[in-house]
Amino acid sequence: MSNEATPSVKTAAAGTAGSGSIASYIDHTLLKPEAGEADVLKVCAEAAEYGFKSVCVNPIWVKTVKTALKGSGVLTCSVVGFPLGATPTDVKTFEARGAVLDGADEVDMVINIAAARAGDKGALIEDIASVAEAVHASGAILKVIIETALLTDSQKVLACEAAAEAGADFVKTSTGFNGGGATAEDIALMRGTVGPGLGVKASGGVRSLEDAQAMIAAGATRIGASSGIAIVKGEQGSSSY
Repeated sequence: MSNEATPSVKTAAAGTAGSGSIASYIDHTLLKPEAGEADVLKVCAEAAEYGFKSVCVNPIWVKTVKTALKGSGVLTCSVVGFPLGATPTDVKTFEARGAVLDGADEVDMVINIAAARAGDKGALIEDIASVAEAVHASGAILKVIIETALLTDSQKVLACEAAAEAGADFVKTSTGFNGGGATAEDIALMRGTVGPGLGVKASGGVRSLEDAQAMIAAGATRIGASSGIAIVKGEQGSSSY
């Protein structure tokens, strides 16, 4: 694949769904491992057409997406330690640094889930803070995925507190790969924990306009979904993410 040769998507149709609409909350997401360049360019064109907030892809596609979205106003988002969160901190940091150097405006990292389940707040803070430093050095935004389906409520609170203390910009519910997904109850718990200072991203299983509205009402400021078009059209999506 040649990132340099990737054409920019057309921007004339940007914002089809309307400025300030539900579309502006959505990270249009393509994290399937089998996704190819044509798939990536398709979601970029869709994001520009509907006015989504960002396109979220695996790290190998960041350069492609950055080039394709040039001039569209849509941000480039990627993932780190995805989907398990079980890589060492220095590896996550290296991966994050590479993503922002390639052009990522935002990075979604997965926490050390075992540390959260063990109640090891110090390990969580160390892991997140290292990635945050790398991401913020380039002026990018860090979202921290806590994988709510694998945590108790007290562990969710601990993970959110660690993210806030470590300098994260957002907390995020789920990868969409480990069972379960976003619930309004979890969003409310996360919002109550981090207060107004951090963003809260609902991801995993948000497939309809009603789902998205429920998450926003509970305190979400961003929606991660591969069913973004269905959401803005008021239809029912079928993807698990």
